[in-house]
Amino acid sequence: MADDELFKALGDPTRRLILDELVEKSGQTLFEICSRLSMKHRLGISRQGVSQHLAVLEAAGLVESRREGRYKFHDLNTAPLRRITERWPAPGGPEEKENTP
Repeated sequence: MADDELFKALGDPTRRLILDELVEKSGQTLFEICSRLSMKHRLGISRQGVSQHLAVLEAAGLVESRREGRYKFHDLNTAPLRRITERWPAPGGPEEKENTP
């Protein structure tokens, strides 16, 4: 069922924008993410809305958070994406070439 959570997380355009922002700058606080979404993408979304999106991304394993004092930082984790590419390797990849007579 972990794959279901992953695809659900990736299925929303706002969550994909959050991931894009974490690729550009990992370790952002909720305030930083909200600011970037508002200024860069003109998204009028509340802090609570962004927090809910982050919770879905965390449940899918795509975002990891860590606390330092009163701040909570969010980091991108691409390991779940690698599991998907391993599940469905591209045709002509190294595995197929090894099995070719």
